[in-house]
Formats: sequence, structure tokens, C-alpha cells
Amino acid sequence: MTKKVLILKGSPREKGNSAFLADRAATGAKEAGASVESIYLHALNIHPCDACDQCRDTNMCVIQDDMNSIYPKLTAADAIILATPVYWFTYSAQLKLCIDRWYGFQGNNWREVTHKKFGIILTYGDSDLHNSGGINAIHTFETMCRFLKSEITGIVHGSLGDIGDAQKHPDLQEQAYNLGKKLGTEG
Repeated sequence: MTKKVLILKGSPREKGNSAFLADRAATGAKEAGASVESIYLHALNIHPCDACDQCRDTNMCVIQDDMNSIYPKLTAADAIILATPVYWFTYSAQLKLCIDRWYGFQGNNWREVTHKKFGIILTYGDSDLHNSGGINAIHTFETMCRFLKSEITGIVHGSLGDIGDAQKHPDLQEQAYNLGKKLGTEG
């Protein structure tokens, strides 16, 4: 059975460092035989959750926006890669909006997004994972995955502040490729 890998790109830069590494992961997953779809979140119209809680009864979010096209992709995915730069000591607002809207799955006890494999790709401009705040993003992803009874298969992270820095780091490119390959195989 072909594994399905969904990549959510949380950078406002379509060709930024985290997006570049996400593309390397996509290549690895495809070469492992997986079906891969990447979504550039910044280009979408995703509203924040308004806490109406109607999803408790309907198992559907009542907000009509681009998130409606992502819900079935999240459900169908065997593995999800979350790729984001670190902004103000955690992951980007674009990715946060998308993940917050997973709340719409609560009517089904989040069954649509539980027991998945996750990959994390983080880039930051500061000198390391702690100074950048990237560690905060990782802690949030770990907590989220524990709640969802899901596993983080791997985390790729690096200090890549300037546009194009990812292309100068073959080690990070290889890590991202191998993460995609592993998720494409294991799903």
C-alpha cells in the first residue's frame, strides 16, 4: 500500500529555508514510494478558530475557508511533516493557524489525526535551538503528538537565517531527505 505523506509548509517565504528542506523531505518520501502533497499555508485563507464548539456535535468546523480542503488531506495522511521557521521563539503563525483548526476534529476525539507519524523541520536565525526558541516549538510538537497518540519520527533543525542558507548545508539537506524517506517507508 502506498504511504501518503502530507507536508505543511509554515513559512511566509515560499522558497525559504524551511520550505527548501521540506522539498528535500518530499523527494526522499517520493523516492521511498510514497504519495506526497505539499501545502504552502501562507497562500491560503485560513481563519483562526472562533471557539464556537459546534464541531463537538457536528465533527466539522463551521468556518468556511481554505482549511476545508486540508481536513480530508490530514485524515488521509499516514505521515505529516510540519516545516516552519522559528518566529518569536516558536513556530510560525501560518502553521499555528492551521494546527489550531485541528480542533474541529474534537467531535470524533481527534481520531482523524491520531496515530500518525510526524516529521518536524525547523529553521531559525539565532545561533542554536535554545537561543532561537526552537526548543519551545519542539516542546509544543511533542505535547501535541502525545495528546494525539502519535509519534515524532524525526526532527531536522538548523541555524539558517539568510535566504538560501539551506542550500549551503548538505548535512541538513541529507537529514531532511532521510526524514522524508523514513516517513515514506514507515508512514
